Amino acid sequence: MRAAVEIAAGVAIVDLEDEEVVELDATGTVEPPDVSTGLPLVVAADQSGPLIVAVVARRPPLVVSRDAGSTWHEIGSGLPTGRGVAISPEHPDVILFAGESRLFLSRDGGRFWHGLGVELDDIRAVEWLEETGLG
Repeated sequence: MRAAVEIAAGVAIVDLEDEEVVELDATGTVEPPDVSTGLPLVVAADQSGPLIVAVVARRPPLVVSRDAGSTWHEIGSGLPTGRGVAISPEHPDVILFAGESRLFLSRDGGRFWHGLGVELDDIRAVEWLEETGLG
């Protein structure tokens, strides 16, 4: 499973299983999805069906709605300030969260998070690449 991570130097392609950068495109960009949450302080958000995960500028840095934004609850206590979030299009329980310089992966809808070993400078946005199998 791979993700594109926009950083100051371009777009890093990160292998999330091996926890390493496999490619860097100095001219690339990541276009975050335009998700309407109706919430204040939203930094970034992603949606998969009725599931919406939003990065907010407060602690904890994530809120989630499983009913298309009708109700919200906090997740991600212990995570740093957020820059981006991406929900796997194939496996909605798999969520990628981006802090300022690190990526965190949840495979259970945001209940538990694993900090990846790769560090990147000035993360700006993240997105899944098409191949997101859980291999």
